[in-house]
Order: sequence, then structure tokens, then C-alpha cells
Amino acid sequence: MDKDEKKLELAARAAWMYYVTGQTQQDIAQVLGVSRQVAQRLVSLAREQGMVKVHITHPVDRCLKLAEQMQEKFGLALCRVVPSMGLDDEKVEQMIALDSAEVISLFVSDEKPLTVAVGSGRMLRAAINELPYLERPQHSCVSLIGAIARDGSCTRYDVPLWMAEKTQGKYFILPAPLFADSAEDRYQWCNHRIYHAVAEKAQRADVTFIGIGQIERGCPLNVDGFITDKQVDRLKEQRTVAEMLGHFIGEDGQRVSSELDETLTSIPLKPRTDRKIIAFAGGRHKYSAVRAVLIGQWISGLVTDEETACRLLADDSLLPVASQS
Repeated sequence: MDKDEKKLELAARAAWMYYVTGQTQQDIAQVLGVSRQVAQRLVSLAREQGMVKVHITHPVDRCLKLAEQMQEKFGLALCRVVPSMGLDDEKVEQMIALDSAEVISLFVSDEKPLTVAVGSGRMLRAAINELPYLERPQHSCVSLIGAIARDGSCTRYDVPLWMAEKTQGKYFILPAPLFADSAEDRYQWCNHRIYHAVAEKAQRADVTFIGIGQIERGCPLNVDGFITDKQVDRLKEQRTVAEMLGHFIGEDGQRVSSELDETLTSIPLKPRTDRKIIAFAGGRHKYSAVRAVLIGQWISGLVTDEETACRLLADDSLLPVASQS
């Protein structure tokens, strides 16, 4: 990389920090190891070079290379890596949300009718928040997870509805709570005609967007009352580190069976599928969860951060997908 390209890459990194996470020029100077005046000039250069519009158009070269290596090692069809050097998890999540919105836009901007399956989670909702409003009434948004609370109201987990509002497309709700009251109750929910129709549509979706949750006390499922402290502890005893749509995954990448399975109503997930499933996750607290999902080959695409990517690529215990087959 020549001197000019290195300068542009620094300008791109400074622009991410300044415009996306709200870092001050002094903060940027400390992270990049330059003076405040140089940091100011880098931010100005990013504007002058046309990098800064609604999103930052000049990627960080190191992140591009990490994304390519991630695709090769884990057999991903798509990977995006955002800068995260020197940033805390909250700011990293802002970065991922912004880039995830761009990935979503690549699909939903298409004029031809599209069926988009949407999961749940704070990162996924943050990504959709960054998505511009689009006139795509021909698209359909399908829920992968029940968003009905026990009192009949819809919950914050109804992320697909927000996606449908952004695209102005048709919305298909999965008519069930995330966890039913009992196995018998689950049978009633999951054998309804409408449930079957929506589930079939979700399984045939053109693309699926999903979040990856970590399993620990204080994780979203625990804080929001879906699983108890004792259930978290039992899952941890089984070496569970990740969760997608209420499906639990161990550190070895395999599905973990638990007492919660008999009441779970969300759409089934299968590893090594041909479906286009793109996940959005990163930050230090999500590393073990992302690692497990990649080991198990549960997804075909990922938007994450550079620190997470570096750790995954440096982990010699993780063999490339081609070596596992």
C-alpha cells in the first residue's frame, strides 16, 4: 500500500469514528496515534474525497482483507468487517448496525418482489433503524420468531414489523409467543393453519437476516424474562454460548437440547443449509457466540468487527471449512 492509500485509509477510519460513533477529534488522535491537528485534517480529507455521504464509501483496506479471509476460512458467501480498533462494545455495535443496514439495502433495494425473513435482537433492530425508508410494497417481510407476549400484546422482539414499515411491504407475523406455556400449548400454536402458512413462507425466503445472542446472566433473553437465572445456569452447564431465535448452540457449534425446546415456537434452523442466512453480531461480549455459530456453519453471511475477525482468524483451533469436510 503506497503512502497516499495509507493516508486515505486513515481518513476512512477517522471518518467512521467521527461520524458514526461521535468520537471527538482528540479521541481519534489518541486511537490513531496522531496529533489532534492531524486527526482534524484526516476528517476533512474524508469529506473532501467524497467518502462521507449517508455512509462512508471508502472502506478500510485492512477490514476488506479480513473480510476476504473470513469468507475463505468459514465458507461464507458474504462477509463485512467494520473498524473497531480502540472502541468499546457500544460504539462497535453502532458501526455494525450502520454497515448491516447497507447490506440489507443491497437486497431490499431490488425492484423484483422479494421475501425477506427477519429474526430478532437488538443488533438487528439497530440495523433496521439505520435503513432508509424505501418504496418496496412488492416485498414481503416474514417473521421467524413469535412476538406475542402472554397478555396478547406484541413485544419489542417484533423486529420484522419494523422492517416491513421501512420497506412499506406486506408483513407476515408468526402467530405465537416465543415460548409457549407448555408442550401442549406449543402444539396448539404451531399446528394452526396460519402458523403453517407463515412458517412455509419463511423457509422459502429469498434472504434471512438474523441476530446472534450470547448466553449468560443478564443476556437479553434473561433480562426480558424469557428464560430464568436457573435456566441460564443450566444452559451454561451444558457449555451453551450462543442463541438464535431461541435455538441454543454450544461452544462446539452443535445444537444444545434443553427443557426449553418443548415450548419453543420459532422457525427451525439447520446448519450447513443452502438458505441465504446473514447474521449481524460483534463486540467482545459476543465473540464466543459468533465463534460457535461459525464453527457449526449456521450462517452464510456475517457482518462483524475487525477485533472479532482478527481473533477468529488467529484461532488455530478453528479449521477452515474445507478442512472439516
